[in-house]
Amino acid sequence: MKMKSYDTVTEAMTDLNKLGYTIDFSILTDKECLVCHLTATELSPDDFEIDHFYRFEGDSDPGDEMIVYAISSNKNNLKGIVVNAYGVYADNASSAIVKKLNMHRKQ
Repeated sequence: MKMKSYDTVTEAMTDLNKLGYTIDFSILTDKECLVCHLTATELSPDDFEIDHFYRFEGDSDPGDEMIVYAISSNKNNLKGIVVNAYGVYADNASSAIVKKLNMHRKQ
């Protein structure tokens, strides 16, 4: 699948939803997992793959620097989205979950 380019985080998330990435995940660094608060689904770093990611750089505010990850879990038969800050306000925790996500930041 060819990677698209998006102007905003919202635009990327809307399009990814249309592609089946419908679950919103948050990073829980203390538990080393991603969690969907709506369903209480937790994914360890080994439970998901990063299918796509999109980087957004704030033109005037470093706090606007975000990465949107499209993830999938064959084990749990689901697709979802993780949004994470980078740059000045990034979570620099040394957890396994953050390390897995950060692997893709450098590409």
